[in-house]
Amino acid sequence: MLTKAISSITPFTLLDYPHKAACILWYAGCNMRCLYCYNPEIVLGKGTIAFDAILSFLDKRKGLLDAVVFSGGECTLHKSIYNHIMQVKTLGFLVKIDTNGSKPELLQRLIDENALDYVALDFKALPSKFQYITQSKLYAAFKQSLVILLANTIPFEVRTTYHSELLDEEDIKKMIVFLETHHYVGNYFIQHFRNNTKTLGNLSYSKKNILEKNLSTTTINVVFR
Repeated sequence: MLTKAISSITPFTLLDYPHKAACILWYAGCNMRCLYCYNPEIVLGKGTIAFDAILSFLDKRKGLLDAVVFSGGECTLHKSIYNHIMQVKTLGFLVKIDTNGSKPELLQRLIDENALDYVALDFKALPSKFQYITQSKLYAAFKQSLVILLANTIPFEVRTTYHSELLDEEDIKKMIVFLETHHYVGNYFIQHFRNNTKTLGNLSYSKKNILEKNLSTTTINVVFR
């Protein structure tokens, strides 16, 4: 297990897995270049931690941690991610992945094998702005991942990072309609861009007017983070 895919580890958090004490594994590399990304050192960097060290870390924290969050970058890109997740499950931890949805086949495989307990799916934008914001052509893959999650019973959330130069209120409303059309029910998290933070796109200040809006519907609860 010598491959060093993991850039860093957050040893304890109560925020990233709902109601669970978790650690976060940050996998280096991503197949998107989102302009608002505040983890350029992870997206553009290399892994520095061997997975054997992660297993040792987790083994010593049985009973202290409930879950492990696989994040990034984009964790699903890595050729060993399936084995990594299965090994963590063997240790008895719950597993959550943060994903941009670009690997729907892997997502389906992990769900079929009961390897996942929670998923956070990034909804970057609708097709009209998706390629510009992400610098990728992966919208179809994202949509397929959403369809897979909707067709299964695994708990998941949908979330969008908001920057006022990239998305506006009408964009968000259209994204909510899209989710309703696909029969998504539950929380839709809008994460406001972290101002005064180094990003891939060197964006300017993002206005926070949208935080004052009530965009929830009868089936979708819009939560601002």
